[in-house]
Amino acid sequence: MSGEPESATASAHMRVSTESREATLIERARDGEPDALAALYERHARSVMGLAHRITGSLEDAEDVLHDLFLGLPEALHRYEERGHFEGWLKRVAVRIALARLRSQRRRREVRVSGETVCASGASGEGVVNRTALDRALRALPDDLRVVFVLKEIHGYSHAEIGALLGIRTNTSEVRLHRAMKRLRRLLGEEL
Repeated sequence: MSGEPESATASAHMRVSTESREATLIERARDGEPDALAALYERHARSVMGLAHRITGSLEDAEDVLHDLFLGLPEALHRYEERGHFEGWLKRVAVRIALARLRSQRRRREVRVSGETVCASGASGEGVVNRTALDRALRALPDDLRVVFVLKEIHGYSHAEIGALLGIRTNTSEVRLHRAMKRLRRLLGEEL
């Protein structure tokens, strides 16, 4: 019985110690210290890369998002208010960069065809059904539906969080998720 409080205390102490080390790294990274930036990259690159890859649908684009994120991190950290978890904030910044990249690519893909503008769309994600099939189906979704699906169903954001992140109303996020699910069911059969 006395072992439980000790392990709980040790666990809490470890968590505080880890948070304290991260806070120190963040402060040093704000000043552009390369070792601190490298340590933050080492801690968070994998999860941020996974999110960016699911949103952009391209490993190459995800690498660019990650690069842009960490290149601009010292400046961005001056806007970090240290509320909530750092990784959550970092992912929100990565989502914004990925969305800006998608918008930019969509504008570049516009083609003038006899007075009409035709847009190509596409990207990717992952989920619980056959990963390859889901990736293919997600690439077929419009960006606005795919991003909401990835944030809600894969990364567990609430509709309120998605709304704040994307600058849309909560019910818009809900509608987009519903539409994404409907299209994915049609593309994947009833597996989803």
